[in-house]
Amino acid sequence: MGLTDSIATRSKELSQKWADLILGTYPEQTQVVWRKNRDHFTNPVGSAILASTSELIPLLLTWNDAAAVARSLEQIVKIRAVQDFTPGQALSFVFLLKKLLRQEFTKELAARGELEELLRFETRVDNLAVIAFDLYVAARDQIARMRVDEVKRAHTNIVRRANLMKADVTAQKAD
Repeated sequence: MGLTDSIATRSKELSQKWADLILGTYPEQTQVVWRKNRDHFTNPVGSAILASTSELIPLLLTWNDAAAVARSLEQIVKIRAVQDFTPGQALSFVFLLKKLLRQEFTKELAARGELEELLRFETRVDNLAVIAFDLYVAARDQIARMRVDEVKRAHTNIVRRANLMKADVTAQKAD
C-alpha cells in the first residue's frame, strides 16, 4: 500500500489529528473548550477547523481541484486572519500537516525504501501553503478596507452631526 492509499484509509483519523495540532496553537483554556465541544453553533471555530481538515485531506490526495482546495482552506485562513496571530503563526497550521505526516509515515516508508513518496506528497502541502498565503493576504486586505470604511462612516456621521448642530445654532440666532 502506497502513501496516498495509507492516507486515504486513515483520512478521518489524520484530519482529527491535524485539527488537534491546529487547536494546539491556541491558549490552553481555549484548546480545552474547543476540543470538547464540536457543535458548530456553540463552537464555530473548532467546528470549522475540523470541517476544513476533513475536507482538505481528500482534496490533497486527488489534487485536481484548486478551487475546492482554496474554498476549504479559506475557512481556517479567514478565522486565523482576524485573530491575534502574526502572519507566520496564522499560516503555520499548514506545515503542521507535514509534521503529522512525518510522524505517522516516515518509519514505515523508510523501512520500505519509499521515503521519496512522502517528499513528493509534501510538495502538495507546500503548494497548499502558497494558496493559504494568498488567501491570508486577501483576508487581511479585506479587513483593512473594512476598517477604513468604518473610519469614513464615523467621520461622515461626525461631520453630519456637526453640521446639524451648526444649523440649529444659526436657526436660533435668526429668531
